[in-house]
Amino acid sequence: MGLSRDPIELARENWNAAGWVDSSDGMALVTSVMRVQQVLLTTIDELLKPFGLTFARFEVLMLLEFSRAGELPVGKIGERLQVHPASVTNAVKRLEGAGHVTRRPNADDGRSVLAAITAQGRALVAEAAELLNAEVFTTVPLPATARDELYELLRRWRSHFEDFEDRDLRT
Repeated sequence: MGLSRDPIELARENWNAAGWVDSSDGMALVTSVMRVQQVLLTTIDELLKPFGLTFARFEVLMLLEFSRAGELPVGKIGERLQVHPASVTNAVKRLEGAGHVTRRPNADDGRSVLAAITAQGRALVAEAAELLNAEVFTTVPLPATARDELYELLRRWRSHFEDFEDRDLRT
C-alpha cells in the first residue's frame, strides 16, 4: 500500500498542534504498537488460512503440542493464552470439528473439559509453525539487539498492566 507519509507521524504533529505536546509521544507509540499488531495479525492469518487456522487456533494447538501430555483443561488454555473462556471454547470446538483436537470430561475434575491434540493436529501445527518461523518469526526487520531490547521494553509494559506477575519488574 505504501503511503508517502507516515500517518502516525502526521497524527503526532496534529497532537502537538492541538496543544497535547506532553502526550503526543505516548499517543504515537501506542498507535504504532496497535498498527504493528494489526499488520502482524493480518500477515499471520493470511499465512495460516490454507491450514484452516487463525492465529488464535494456532496458539491453542501449539500450547497443546508443547504440553507434557498433549492435553490441558480448556480453562487452563484460556489462562495461559490470556483469552476469554468463551474464545477458547469456540477455538477448541472449531479445532475439534476439523479433527485437530478431541475433548473429553476431565476425570480428575468432573466440571472441566480436557482438550487433547490429535496426530492430525500435531502434523498440521508443525507445518504451520515451520511456515510462520520462515515467513514471520525469523524475518522481524530489526537487528537482534533491537529485538531483544524491544521485547524487554514490551515485557515491562505488560508487567506494568499486571499482564503477568513478575516481582523483578515491579517498580
